[in-house]
Amino acid sequence: MGFWGELGDRIVGAPSILAADFANLAEDVRRAQRGGAELVHFDAMDNQFVPNLTVGPVVAASLVEAIDLPVDAHLMVDSPDNLIPPFIEAGVASISVQPEAVTHLHRTLTMIRAGGCEAGVALNPTTPPEFIEWALPYLDYVLVMTVNPGFGGQSFIPEMADKVRRLKEMTDLPIQVDGGITAETAPIMVGAGAQVLVAGSAVYKGDAEVEMRKIIDAARGAG
Repeated sequence: MGFWGELGDRIVGAPSILAADFANLAEDVRRAQRGGAELVHFDAMDNQFVPNLTVGPVVAASLVEAIDLPVDAHLMVDSPDNLIPPFIEAGVASISVQPEAVTHLHRTLTMIRAGGCEAGVALNPTTPPEFIEWALPYLDYVLVMTVNPGFGGQSFIPEMADKVRRLKEMTDLPIQVDGGITAETAPIMVGAGAQVLVAGSAVYKGDAEVEMRKIIDAARGAG
């Protein structure tokens, strides 16, 4: 059983490396870990599915070797099936894909699990929860994007709290949220049913240890 299967009822903070210093990536992760982070969120973007280009499996492998937290890879890419095997080989703990970018979602999720990773899907702000209803048995978690994917530092979309509530009516799977998560918005999402809070800009705007702790404490106070 992996991170998501062992999560239970815990509220967890996860720094997004998208906002970290890539020249000091492992140390930036460790700073957030000292603030209580238990998972690392790794965004892979291809400048096709989203209008940005980030990092891939080689960087993921280096990060996995350098830290002692599980790495959760979010593939914001066209044709994610091509990248799933190298990310599995890199040693990430879990992989989420965008269902809009996948032709055969069951096959893709089965591939992730067969490789020893936990499988998730990421829902864009206007993608309805019902889109993944028939995929729920093959999932270990659901990621709700609380901004449009592609860039850090965007404003939180408050209606996404209702989406999380709707998902909680559909499934007892853990729900992760990403986008505009701060000490102010984290309690809103936890109140709606989210458990794993991805934060980038809010963590790395200052002392990552202090800022990560603020978000986790605020979230757990609402849990």
